[in-house]
Amino acid sequence: MIQTGLIQNVHDDLLTDVSYDFYGLNLATCSLDQKIKVWSLDESTGTWSVEDEWKAHDAAISKVSWAHPEFGTILASASFDRTVKIWEQMTSAATTELQPNTSSAPQQASGGSSSRWSERAALVDARGTVRAVEFAPHHFGLKLATVSTDNHLRIYECLEQSLLTTWQLSEEVDVTSLPIASRPSSHSVAFGTPTHTNATLDGASASLVAQALQQSQPPLQARGGLGNREADGGWCISWCKERYWGEVIAAGCGISGTIKVIQISPSRRPTTLLTLDPSPAGKLLAEGNTAGAVPSESDTPTPYAVTTVAWAPSCGRSYHLIATGSRDGHVRIWKVKPAEDSDMEDDSVGSKWTASIAADFDNHKSAVGRVEWNITGTILSSAGNDGRVRLWKATIGGVWRPAGSIGVEQTEEEDASMDENPVAD
Repeated sequence: MIQTGLIQNVHDDLLTDVSYDFYGLNLATCSLDQKIKVWSLDESTGTWSVEDEWKAHDAAISKVSWAHPEFGTILASASFDRTVKIWEQMTSAATTELQPNTSSAPQQASGGSSSRWSERAALVDARGTVRAVEFAPHHFGLKLATVSTDNHLRIYECLEQSLLTTWQLSEEVDVTSLPIASRPSSHSVAFGTPTHTNATLDGASASLVAQALQQSQPPLQARGGLGNREADGGWCISWCKERYWGEVIAAGCGISGTIKVIQISPSRRPTTLLTLDPSPAGKLLAEGNTAGAVPSESDTPTPYAVTTVAWAPSCGRSYHLIATGSRDGHVRIWKVKPAEDSDMEDDSVGSKWTASIAADFDNHKSAVGRVEWNITGTILSSAGNDGRVRLWKATIGGVWRPAGSIGVEQTEEEDASMDENPVAD
């Protein structure tokens, strides 16, 4: 049985993001009204109340993200004013002592709370509206990633964790032109052309094949029915939660309809480990199979921008699960297999990652705005423009099925649909 609660009149305009803190007892929301609100849960009654509220940016706010509590009570917000701001919660007395005359300090919540949020830093490197921000897993330190409509992924690291005022831009890469990691010499790829149906390429040539496949495709803007405005695109990021694989992040930009799995390393430039592409040609490449002819443009469906991505906690699995939501209404779950241990000798950047689609749902019938995993990575939730939040869960046999749905406006018919397609535990 799904239990729900409703918070009325959250903001004065369209709500753009909701984010729980590490313990699930506080909730941050942001909106087109340029405000951030922090809500606190009363565990005895199950109700949420406003703890703080302030005008945080000079334009609509797109995303908010909580840092791990070991660094303190810290929020990051991304906005259409091309900035990312870092906020820290402090008591009123501490805030007054540190910033007695700072006009940028947020106003105290109207509910009479004794806590206040202070702006610690503003990151202004973006040359487009910032659409996503997310703190890195805590074992990598106090870092955050952002992506903006200039298609650049930026990684920031805090140099003074006690003050939170100094942030270094450690990486800045154009996701759309990011190179593919070279393959180690032990791998070979079979590639067919109109005149050579079974030619074998070894070593670094394999990556050249993949690049050639991408370059052979016509520009996305030239395909019928596809726009090139910001409103048609999608910009999203999600960190890999596991320390073993290093700093790996999934990022999507623009209208390509793909997600790139990117390796971040202090000793080399970021590289693409894998591209998640739902098109027929992309599926072959993701699965490590490039045999056969390249599909023609007429055989390739029009891509739709990926608007959201979520990397699931692995919880002991030998593979990763990455969920995506797109403007075509599809929720896809990708099963990503990292390189085998035998392929990772000498810390090779060319370790071969593969992926396949484990599930593909179009129940929303409209654009998907958000996908999110539970803490164990066993249940996926998705929210779409159909006004519903849908849950997905795998059966014992590993087949993903709908596990229910909820909406703000419930009817008897919709209530009944929440129990349809039961999933075995």
